[in-house]
Amino acid sequence: MKEQEMKMKASFPQNFVWGAATASYQIEGGVAEGGRGASIWDTFSHTPGKTHRGETGDVACDSFHRYREDVALLKQMNLTAYRFSVAWPRVDPFGDGHWNAAGLAYYDALVDKLRSAGIEPYITLYHWDLPQALEDKGGWQNEDTARAFAAYAAKMAEHFRGRVHNWFTINEIACVVKLGYGTGEHAPGLKLPLEAQFTCWQNVVYAHCLAERALHAADPANRVGFASTGRLCYPVSDAPRDVEAARALTFGCPDDDWTFTHQMSLDALCLGHWPEAELCGPRLAACIAAVPAHINEALAFGKPDMLGLNIYNGVPARMGAQGPEYAQRPVGYPRTAIGWPVEPECLHWGVRFIHERYGLPIFITENGLSCNDKVYLDGKVHDADRIDFLARYLLALHKAIEEGADVRGYFQWSLMDNFEWSNGYNERFGLVFVDYATQNRLPKDSAAWYGDVAAANGIA
Repeated sequence: MKEQEMKMKASFPQNFVWGAATASYQIEGGVAEGGRGASIWDTFSHTPGKTHRGETGDVACDSFHRYREDVALLKQMNLTAYRFSVAWPRVDPFGDGHWNAAGLAYYDALVDKLRSAGIEPYITLYHWDLPQALEDKGGWQNEDTARAFAAYAAKMAEHFRGRVHNWFTINEIACVVKLGYGTGEHAPGLKLPLEAQFTCWQNVVYAHCLAERALHAADPANRVGFASTGRLCYPVSDAPRDVEAARALTFGCPDDDWTFTHQMSLDALCLGHWPEAELCGPRLAACIAAVPAHINEALAFGKPDMLGLNIYNGVPARMGAQGPEYAQRPVGYPRTAIGWPVEPECLHWGVRFIHERYGLPIFITENGLSCNDKVYLDGKVHDADRIDFLARYLLALHKAIEEGADVRGYFQWSLMDNFEWSNGYNERFGLVFVDYATQNRLPKDSAAWYGDVAAANGIA
């Protein structure tokens, strides 16, 4: 028993950052207030058949009006950091640099409220709500969008100079491109061929480079990150051959599965070059060979100061007779309410592989799960599944840190239940239960548990 108890304890490094994360379109609401312009998600969610039951982010969690309550919830949980995104069309309604004073005032109030509560703001500049006016001009297919994004980043850096020092430029390029411009599952709902998807990809990478330069120019104290998601493999055993197989499969870029990989953006940004041709399929390799010179040159000033990793699950891997291969999950493997596998190993091996390849400070910018949460007869939300999930994943992350990964912080996804994109309000990822009819917030059991973890700087 004592040995088991010891295994369930984990003290994290001094000054480790404990936080929670949200995204603007998922929580703010107020889509027609304060001079906000339309985003691609406004258009997409109002298109019949695109979201669960036709649900939209028009009201969401009403954080546009209730941000004070949300900051109080963060404080109640002993969290010292909040990762949230700015809605680009709220501050720049048409993406053309005509800044909206009312939109900036909203984020002024939020940032000031956070800082007065002792909570550090970590701002994500792009969490998918592109101004519709820019999409009308081609969106991420148009290189001008990258330049518009850089102007927006420069404005935000100038406006929040001295108050915000931590920035993530882009959230999940894989979802932006593949789901938005490949499968059509997300806004703007296009289904483009690989070559056109790659054009979007190179423009998003270029946008990060230009934005990073602008953020550093505005304030040398700024730290700039890029929040990535993608395939992370874990070995079915600790045998060196299985570990090598998992590493090799993590960083492959076949034509039919190149978007949901980390190296397709992080090699370019962190190593200064795109993945080698031998890692890529022939169509992807041809696209990389045709990247314009000025975008390749921009990679020189695009290296992030820190990496954000959004990790929920992984892929088991092993060394087979013919080389590295994916392994089957066991029959009846555990899954979350949304159907994603529960695989804490990904937060050990995945983080370790990323650190070995890039050597930069890492923040887990998203990790969590959807549960079938409800208010029980006693008036509380008992989400034991979430507590168990978070404990397992945090213990795995602690193991990665023990093995040398430079992990600086962890942001749980999400602070509160919210609009889950094409799934509407069907999934509950939050530490806080939201009654959408009344907008009442009710901290779940996991909120108290996670607050204790933050206060103790680990699992005691």
